[in-house]
Amino acid sequence: MNIEVSALSFSYGKNQVLNDVSFTAYGGELLSVLGPNGVGKSTLFKCMLGLLNGYEGSVLVGGKDAAKLSAAELACMIAYIPQIHHPVFNFAVLDVVLMGTARRVNAVSSPGKKEMDQAYEALEQIGIEDLANNSFLKLSGGEQQLVLIARALAQRAKALLMDEPTSNLDFGNQLRVLREIRRLADSGLTVIMSSHNPQHALHFSDRILALKDGCIAVWGPPDKVLDEALMRRLYGVDVRIADTAEGRMIVPVLGGPSR
Repeated sequence: MNIEVSALSFSYGKNQVLNDVSFTAYGGELLSVLGPNGVGKSTLFKCMLGLLNGYEGSVLVGGKDAAKLSAAELACMIAYIPQIHHPVFNFAVLDVVLMGTARRVNAVSSPGKKEMDQAYEALEQIGIEDLANNSFLKLSGGEQQLVLIARALAQRAKALLMDEPTSNLDFGNQLRVLREIRRLADSGLTVIMSSHNPQHALHFSDRILALKDGCIAVWGPPDKVLDEALMRRLYGVDVRIADTAEGRMIVPVLGGPSR
């Protein structure tokens, strides 16, 4: 399922955050959204999720205008995965994943066998079914992020929007989560994730969307668009991109300019 964003502009009052943003996220691909803080990544996601109204342009999800879809209809198509959060109540992992089926259950009903089966299937798909009865609060950061991904899969949406999924994770858990995200894209899902780590985008993404001052700096395959000039433009630092036996690496230039 493709997501097409065309001439999207949005302002908070007189503060224009997005200006004429156009791109397509394709089914079966991982699109990474890069850019410095405050560049409009979160606002872009909120527009795509129907959480902000009054934008100019259009967002088509599977060919349908997102602005004309109800929240329930949009939830059938796109699942949102936030950064790791800590709920007030001590939910079991299975209960957290069951929350992904909430759109299929009315306000006075409890999850039934169908919803339980969906939750277990999502846990198995991620490979964490052994954590079903564990406390979410007692999991490692990487395990918590995988549970949130399983919750999104239980929603049965065809596209995933991820807000910095590796934020605050150690190196090992970053790789574990990124490999799972890559596998989900390879399975046919449309995956869009925001990231502060261009190295992750370089290694795992099919395409990169880089934002600068609310506009698109580049959009395209990482090996075509991610270069030293882009890093300087986005982050104000000098780097060297080197080809190694393990792939392309972004290497900082010591003593280079800073903001």
